[in-house]
Amino acid sequence: MRQSLAMFFTISLTFMLSSWAQAQDQIRDLVVKIHATQHAPDLLRPWTKNSPQQVKGSGVVIDGKRILTNAHVVKYASQIYVQPNQSATYIPARVEALTPGMDLAILKLDDESFFDNRGALPFAQELPRVKDNINVYGYPTGGTELSVTQGIVSRIEYTDYYYQAAGLRIQVDAALNFGNSGGPAVSEGKLVGLVFSLIQNAQNIGYLIPVEEIQLFLKDVADGKYDGKPQTFDLIQTVENEALRQRLGLPKGVNGVMIAQPYRNDADYPLKEWDVVTRIGNTPIDSDGKVAIRYDLRLSASYLVQKYAKNGLLPMTVFRNGKLLDINLPVRTTRELVIPYLLDAQPRFFIFGPFVFSATTQDYLERLGNQRTPAFGQQPSPLVTRRYDKPAFENEELIVVASPLFPTGITRGYDDPNRAVLGEVNGVKVKNLRHLVELLRDNRDEQISFKFAASGVLIHETMVFNRKDLTEATGKILEENGIRYPFSPDLRTVWEAAAPAEKQSAQSACCEPARAIR
Repeated sequence: MRQSLAMFFTISLTFMLSSWAQAQDQIRDLVVKIHATQHAPDLLRPWTKNSPQQVKGSGVVIDGKRILTNAHVVKYASQIYVQPNQSATYIPARVEALTPGMDLAILKLDDESFFDNRGALPFAQELPRVKDNINVYGYPTGGTELSVTQGIVSRIEYTDYYYQAAGLRIQVDAALNFGNSGGPAVSEGKLVGLVFSLIQNAQNIGYLIPVEEIQLFLKDVADGKYDGKPQTFDLIQTVENEALRQRLGLPKGVNGVMIAQPYRNDADYPLKEWDVVTRIGNTPIDSDGKVAIRYDLRLSASYLVQKYAKNGLLPMTVFRNGKLLDINLPVRTTRELVIPYLLDAQPRFFIFGPFVFSATTQDYLERLGNQRTPAFGQQPSPLVTRRYDKPAFENEELIVVASPLFPTGITRGYDDPNRAVLGEVNGVKVKNLRHLVELLRDNRDEQISFKFAASGVLIHETMVFNRKDLTEATGKILEENGIRYPFSPDLRTVWEAAAPAEKQSAQSACCEPARAIR
């Protein structure tokens, strides 16, 4: 009898180990290595791009014959190849959908026969729990073969991602390195998250994008475009302080978060200063601004926005003037900024005479790095003072001289206004880059003047040129520098629209494609 039992347990254990090994092999076949050639724009020379960079990352097969990976692996990629596990084959791929904010991307393969003998990694149905075991698959630096590392879930939180996006994040203690990006974290044979970040100077602290965020992304792009996550941008604070609760007239047992500054101040905006949001949907908010998701997990109340927002509205309950009111708050996918993020778009620019004018972006300011924008003095640069402002009017942009002036004799006697914000052209305030192009296109004055905003202690000179000199200089500069067009593609139709007959020659000198220099 004992021998029979021992044999039974031996056979059972052997079967379990064999099944586990088979499951491991199946997962391995679903993890791919990604080779991308990134060709990002040169923000200081917006008519061109930086040198190509080779980037390697990981990805995983999901349903619909798709590869899931990180946006930062394939963003601005001119070439993408997918390499299967234990294979020397490189399969061309293309980006089908991408969100830099949540760092997710979907790839499609040119040759879908890759999927013939492969399934898809199933998704976990709920968030993992702290101390749950996970296996992380990927292709980190230090080798060419697939790597598998083990770890545990150490934290789950709702926090900021990139470009003012926010979402759930899982912290793990698995060993992660460059190249792991886009690789799956698996528990019990199911995807629980996608590797996207690590802390370099810490020991084994890495982060996963959980399945819930991945599913929101997939649902969003099902129609072929990414709209973005619903968000609120009202400034809030907790109501833990007793004196503050007295000021608000909050009864005992009524909790929530106070609106310190509504996103909008117009009369029809549902939220007002001093309002206390007590519920989002049917979920009550604690006095510390958190909500109980389950018995072992509390998250920031902001998490509820993506759960309850529908058709652009978020149902909530607020305490105002001693009463509880039910309201529907409009939600947005992005914060309105006069200096927006570029995300995955190309910079917009216009070359006219010695100037390279560009619509200012947050990416451009970050690119300046230690090239500090002038910030001191009685009139700091708008690049500093208005960096996180809302537009003062519809379609407002800050137009910056993005590069040093091209060398030409017509600038003799002027200081270089590099990084200066353009204010006026011939006394007309410039609204945005399109408006600037229209002003210069339609100008018939013999002279054109450019006036710039002050930048701290530096007061930029007003620059005056003969219109004829500017148009002639433009043509020469384009040809000498091998620049094909003086504008980004979106501005070509603007420049060419309704051109007066008498201006045709001037426009030709300015904006015909430059002949290749051989």
